Amino acid sequence: MSSTFGTLFRVTTFGESHCKGVGVVVDGCPPGMTLREEDIQVQLDRRRPGQSKMATDRQEADRVSIVSGVEFDRTLGTPICLLVANKDQRPGDYGEMSKTPRPSHADYTYEMKYGIRASSGGGRASARETIGRVAAGAIAEKYLREEFGIEIVAWVSAVGTVNAGEIDFETVTREEVDTNVVRCPDPGAAADMEAEVLQARADRDSVGGVVSCVCRRVPAGLGEPVFDKLEAKLAQAMLSLPASKGFEIGSGFAGARMRGSAHNDPFVRKGDRLGTVTNFSGGVQGGISNGETIYFRIPFKPVATIGQPQRTVDMDGNEVVLEARGRHDPCVVPRVVPIVEAMAALVILDLLLRQRARAPQAAL
Repeated sequence: MSSTFGTLFRVTTFGESHCKGVGVVVDGCPPGMTLREEDIQVQLDRRRPGQSKMATDRQEADRVSIVSGVEFDRTLGTPICLLVANKDQRPGDYGEMSKTPRPSHADYTYEMKYGIRASSGGGRASARETIGRVAAGAIAEKYLREEFGIEIVAWVSAVGTVNAGEIDFETVTREEVDTNVVRCPDPGAAADMEAEVLQARADRDSVGGVVSCVCRRVPAGLGEPVFDKLEAKLAQAMLSLPASKGFEIGSGFAGARMRGSAHNDPFVRKGDRLGTVTNFSGGVQGGISNGETIYFRIPFKPVATIGQPQRTVDMDGNEVVLEARGRHDPCVVPRVVPIVEAMAALVILDLLLRQRARAPQAAL
């Protein structure tokens, strides 16, 4: 199903940007884990709109309710339904756009696919759909952290033409990431990034950026070659996010300009396991985790809906000048950070459960 992700840890998101609510059904969560709404809310608070001038001013508290699958703060092993109500709905902002597909948005393609589309807010193509992903990811991440000590941290590494300096993948924390509204752990670059976003907002325009992510202490052996390789599942997860335009892991495109003698990661003993001296592989070799830190990057395009007049055509092909209304982020990447963390957690937990189930001799 197109709204379902995962094999053993399966999540199905539901809802549109201006319907009564959005949410997710999580199937396959192990029983007996302590789970409260506040465990999920902390990540939803990092994703929600209206946090600063860097984001849309849509006012949504995004309070999550656990509808099923949990009793006395313990998961039952049955499907967990999580619901977030839409409160600050303004479908009237989209009246003019209901007959005019917004440039580089999903309006036209959804209409071509289904013969109908949500008339306001982008429907399922809206970033509001990601609430369900973040809620499900918070559950996955809690299990990974408590059972395996796995840490997942994402941050903004570029906005427009501004790039962060070198960030230590092994030590960067969410506390460092959240010290500024841009969610960049390089304070100097963060100030320049904020200025770039605010200038785009003043120009009634938008700007893109890059989010980097690390997954630490992931055990070796995760990934299902050949079509469900770990990096392939991560790429699928990240490219399913609204506005994402690419994926690179480890050395990425820079590795294509290196020689094998420089790019190879020699092995060395690290305590009770083998490890590598360098990590150009990004923690994955042959589609399987090797026990080193996994790191990757995702570029996000500028938000398609902008306030400037744009010459385009309506669904009948008549020339119009579209001046979009509504409330939209001038830059999505600060709010994307917890979404990237959530999708990484969903991938890793699903592959971990698959590895655990494969054979009695499996190490996990």
